[in-house]
Amino acid sequence: MFMVTAIIKPFKLDDVREALSEIGVHGITVTEVKGFGRQRGHTELYRGAEYVVDFLPKLKLEIAIDEKNCDEVVRTIRETAASGKIGDGKIFISRLEQVVRIRTGEMNEDAI
Repeated sequence: MFMVTAIIKPFKLDDVREALSEIGVHGITVTEVKGFGRQRGHTELYRGAEYVVDFLPKLKLEIAIDEKNCDEVVRTIRETAASGKIGDGKIFISRLEQVVRIRTGEMNEDAI
C-alpha cells in the first residue's frame, strides 16, 4: 500500500478529481496549503503598492492506494495537473504500514 501525496495548482483540482474518479479512485483528501519551490513567489500590485507574495496557494491531495494501482494514479495526476509552466507541483509516494477503517475495523487493502 502507498500514500500518494500531490501538490497541485488549485484550478486543476476538478480535472484531477474527475480523472482519478474515471480510473476508480474512490477516496481523496484535499487540503489548502501554501508554499513555494523554484517558483519563489511573485510580486503583486495592490492599491498602488507593490508587495511580494512569498507563499503561493496550492492544494495537497492525499490518496491511499494499493500497490497495483499506484503507478496509474501517479500517471493520471501528472498528466492531468500539468500545465507546462513552472509551479505545476510535485508528487510524493510513500509506503503505508497499516490502514484501519474506523467504522468496521477492516485492515489494509480492505480498508482502502
